[in-house]
Amino acid sequence: MSELNGQHFDTVIIGAGMSGLAAGIRLAHFGKNVLILERHNAAGGLNSFYSIAGRKYDVGLHAMTNFVPPGTKGTPLVKLMRQLRIQRDELQLAPQLGSAIHFAGKKVRFMNDFSVLESEIAREFPAQIDAFRRLDLFLREYNETSLEAEAASARELVGTYITDPQLADLLFIPVSYYGSARENDMDLPQFAIMWKSLFHEGFARPYDGVRTIIRLLLEKYREAGGKRKMNCGVNRIHTQSGRVTALELSTGDTITADAVLSSAGLVETLRLCDDQPADTGTDNIGKLGFCETITVLDKEPLRDWGWQETIIFFCDSDRFRYESVSPSGGTIESLVDPRSGVICIPNNYAYAENQILAEGWLRVTALASYPGWKSLSPETYSQAKTLWHDQLNNIARKHLPPVNDVEFAQAIKERDMFTPGTVERYTGHLGGAIYGAPRKSREGKTHLANLFICGTDQGFLGITGAMLSGISMANLHILGGS
Repeated sequence: MSELNGQHFDTVIIGAGMSGLAAGIRLAHFGKNVLILERHNAAGGLNSFYSIAGRKYDVGLHAMTNFVPPGTKGTPLVKLMRQLRIQRDELQLAPQLGSAIHFAGKKVRFMNDFSVLESEIAREFPAQIDAFRRLDLFLREYNETSLEAEAASARELVGTYITDPQLADLLFIPVSYYGSARENDMDLPQFAIMWKSLFHEGFARPYDGVRTIIRLLLEKYREAGGKRKMNCGVNRIHTQSGRVTALELSTGDTITADAVLSSAGLVETLRLCDDQPADTGTDNIGKLGFCETITVLDKEPLRDWGWQETIIFFCDSDRFRYESVSPSGGTIESLVDPRSGVICIPNNYAYAENQILAEGWLRVTALASYPGWKSLSPETYSQAKTLWHDQLNNIARKHLPPVNDVEFAQAIKERDMFTPGTVERYTGHLGGAIYGAPRKSREGKTHLANLFICGTDQGFLGITGAMLSGISMANLHILGGS
C-alpha cells in the first residue's frame, strides 16, 4: 500500500503517453485534481526512449508530423500549442530536408511543401495528375476530425479518383506505415488525417528527439499541478450500475475517481473491467506488428555518404501489400516481410548550425510476425535479431547511394532492434500492434458512463494526433466542450 490508497480524484488517466500527458495538462489547467498512472518507469508510451551505455535511443518517433512554418494558423500543431500553452520555440522543431517514396522503379519526392509532391506525381504519372488533384481537393475539404465521421474504406474512395493501381499503391505506402491498423486499407477519416499531416504539413524533429517533447509535457503537467505515479499500473477497473466505481492498482492500492480516461488501448482497457462487453474479443486486436533496426554509425550519412533523404518509404514488389506476416515452418527467415518498409535517417533535418548530431543514425522498419517472434526461445530470438538487423540494413542500402560493404560494416558503432514482442512488453498493446485496434472509438466512449478512451484507439494519429486526442477527449467528456 502507498499514500494513494483510498484517495479520490476528479480524473484518473491511465498511461503517461503523449495523449495521457496532454489530457492531464489540459485538465490541470482547469483546476481538476488529476492523477496519471504509468506502469513503467518512463513516460512517452509508444513514443519514448531508452538508454544503453549512456546512449539514448528513440523509439516510435521518426518524425513529428503536422509541421507548419511560424505564423501559420488553424492547423493541428497550432491548436495543440494553444490548448497546452506551449510556445513554438519550446518544441525546438527542425524541418525535414526531404523524403521520398520508392516503388515500382519510380522515385517520388515530397517535403514540407505540397507542390513538390504534386509536381512529382505529374512527372511520374502524367495521365493521373488531374485525378490526383481532384482527390486532394476532396481530402482537403473533408472534415476528418469530426467525431461523427463514419468509417469508410479509403481504398474505395481513392479508387474512385485514381485509376492507375501503381499510383494508388504508392500513395498508400507512407500513410499505411505511419498510421493504419487495418490490413491493405485504412479508415477514410484516418487516411485524410495522414494525407494532410504528411503531405500538406510535413515532418520535423527536435534536435534531442522525442526526449524534448516528453520533457516539455512533463514540465507543463507539473507546473499545472498534476500528479503522476510511475511504476504503477491498473490491475482492475471495478464497476457497478454502468459506471467505474474504483481502480485496483498494481501496488495494492484502491482509488476512486469521477472519471477515468485511458490511453492503454480499447480492448486492453475493456478487459480490465468487471463487466466486460462483447467487443473485448480477439477480432478487435490489431494484427499488424512491426520490427525496427537501429544502427549507430561513426559517419555523417549526408556529408560522408550522400544519403540525403530524411525518410524513404519503399516497396520492392509490383503491388503494395500491407498485411500481417505469417511465418512459414517456424523459421526465423520468415519472421519479417522485407518487401516494403521505412528508412529513416534522423541526421537529415535542418537543425541549427550548432546542432549537429554527434553520430550517424539509420533506422529501418518493416512488418513482422507477432506470433512468430513470441514463439522463439531466448537463444533463437537473439539469432533472429542479428539475422534481420543485417538483412533489413542491406535492403535499406539498396535504396541509398552505394557504400562499400566493408566501409559500412566498419562504420557501425552500435546496433539494436525491437520486435512486436518488445512493443507488447513496453506498451501493453496486445499482439504488439503499434496502431492498436482496427475498430476505433472515435467519440472515446465505452459501455461505462465515466470511462473514456484517448490516444491510438480513439483514432487520431501520430505524436501531434495523440496529443490532440487527449486534449479533445478531456474537453469533450470532462470539461464539457471547453
